[in-house]
Amino acid sequence: MQNIKRIPLIAMIIMGIVSFSNLFGLNIAGISVFIGTIFFFINKVLEKQSFRDSGLDIKAIRTNFKDKKIWFWVVLPLIMDAACIAISKLFLPEYTEHVLARTEIIVSFDKVILLVFQLAILALGEEIGWRAFFQNQLSKALPIIPVLLISSVLFAFGHLAEGNVIIVIYDIFFVFINSILYGIIFHKSNNAWISTISHFTANLFSVIVLVFL
Repeated sequence: MQNIKRIPLIAMIIMGIVSFSNLFGLNIAGISVFIGTIFFFINKVLEKQSFRDSGLDIKAIRTNFKDKKIWFWVVLPLIMDAACIAISKLFLPEYTEHVLARTEIIVSFDKVILLVFQLAILALGEEIGWRAFFQNQLSKALPIIPVLLISSVLFAFGHLAEGNVIIVIYDIFFVFINSILYGIIFHKSNNAWISTISHFTANLFSVIVLVFL
């Protein structure tokens, strides 16, 4: 961890601690996203990084998507969500209620335009905080595989909610898998906008299926 400067390291430790707060019934894990996002911009200023160097380059989106290989990874989380929902419909019908219950406090299911906006902002915030900041910083000290595993475990536990043990484990497992995929997308593109597009598309698809269909 010596390659990570003190301020980012402190922020990462706080993010990790807060991510486990839901285990103790505090339900404040979402704060980790705000911490990561804030310290992303603080660190960007301190290190005088361009958006390209920081991993948030909106101008590079078109260039990133010219690489056909990235499309596979971008679409894969949506496929995983489809598989997750399909399996749950067959074997775990309570899964739908569980997911809606843990998300209804942060999104408005009854207002479509607002819902889309909220999903976009949430996806962008999570990708800046967990990929452009946390993953980027941790990559300075560790190889990419342990980086993906550590960041995804923390990210998944941040989505923990009370409920049937099997349903909770099922939910967290797929959150963990998709987090790995978003991390791979960021690693390959070095652009949180690309992982955000993937994240937003997968979340929007899930909401449409679970709520409107």
